[in-house]
Amino acid sequence: MEKWKKWIEGRELKLFSLASVLVMVIAAFALETPSGLAKGMKLIVVSRDALITDYFELAGYGTALLNAALVCGIGIFLITVYQIPFTGLTMAALFINAGFGFWGKNPINILPILFGTMLYARVHKSRMSRYIYTALFGTCLAPLITELVFMLPFGRMMNLVAAVAVGIFIGFVLPPLSMHTASMHMGYSLFNVGFSAGVLAFAMVCVLRSFGMESDSVMIWKYGAEWEIAIGLYAYFILTLLLGIWMSGGKVKRLGRIMKHPGRAVTDFVLMDGIGATLMNMGILGIICETYILLVGGDLSGPVVGSILAVFGFAAFGVHARNYLPLLIGVYLSTFFTVYTPQSPGIQLAAIFAAGLAPIAGQVGVVAGVVAGFLNAVIVVCTKDMYGGLNLYNNGFGAGWVAIVMVPVAESFMKQFKERKREETDEA
Repeated sequence: MEKWKKWIEGRELKLFSLASVLVMVIAAFALETPSGLAKGMKLIVVSRDALITDYFELAGYGTALLNAALVCGIGIFLITVYQIPFTGLTMAALFINAGFGFWGKNPINILPILFGTMLYARVHKSRMSRYIYTALFGTCLAPLITELVFMLPFGRMMNLVAAVAVGIFIGFVLPPLSMHTASMHMGYSLFNVGFSAGVLAFAMVCVLRSFGMESDSVMIWKYGAEWEIAIGLYAYFILTLLLGIWMSGGKVKRLGRIMKHPGRAVTDFVLMDGIGATLMNMGILGIICETYILLVGGDLSGPVVGSILAVFGFAAFGVHARNYLPLLIGVYLSTFFTVYTPQSPGIQLAAIFAAGLAPIAGQVGVVAGVVAGFLNAVIVVCTKDMYGGLNLYNNGFGAGWVAIVMVPVAESFMKQFKERKREETDEA
């Protein structure tokens, strides 16, 4: 046992990520024949990927799992090639890509964006390792590349060349744009690239509309919650939790330390509290998300499973039960006052992805977190129409606006409260 622990030391998160990919591949071949997987992958690659395109419904469970494994595998490959340490941010980047491998991303449509960021690094004579996370998160605009192949008025080959060129352009401009937008929400939205990508997608869609080219949102959704998927997810999250406990030597004290962090970016739990505590937190968040969906009668569709995996990854980078639950409550409460129900596809996704605003609850308080969750639910339902569903991180775009609106107001009240408290202390 000691030799085993010594061998994996320093490789824990890399091995965990590779094992996760391997599990998805094994499950894919268990659920579908090789020829069926080949046909399904071809269908995914040549189909539109705008919101919401559920690969469970489009190509089947096996193919969706294989696609997610390939997308995540590309991320692991790049992290390894550029010799980047596996940290909490790495987990967030890898698992959000794995998650969106169930709806919107495939191994082909993400490549131009990755190449565009590599080109940006070379032009600026900088190391790609500095921008790798922006590149991985920036693949949220991959559906725009696929859409242009269908939308542009040229021949199919010219459309493909133009789409690839646009993808390279997206990857090239996202690094400076993301650095700018981070200052707008001051780290209170964990999905920063989702916000910057939404701004860029909106501008590009406006240009396309000016030339008479319109992109319509898609609604392909797998309804229901298959027991095999539910049990498989619970087993994965419980094993992650147990692995974290084992790696912590049975001590859960550091998990309590994680719960004390407000979560405001940059909060890397791996660097601050260790791998064991981080894996425990990831397992707990996965269980909370899945349990919520099942309790409200939601669907374990590709987008829902993908969003749960994304938050599972961000449980290593800012999100924990204490700063997430107020937001979840806020989203649920919104359904009592609006026309939406907890089972509405958009609201299911809003509930899970409300985790992006966890720093508001952690820094400002529970009430602010509930309000942020409420606002997030009503905003994200509207924002996807701004860019024809071509930004996969629509909830990240909506979360950015919630943070921009709420944080200045909340901080002004906090500042006033602190000043009054200081005055009362001085008088005493």
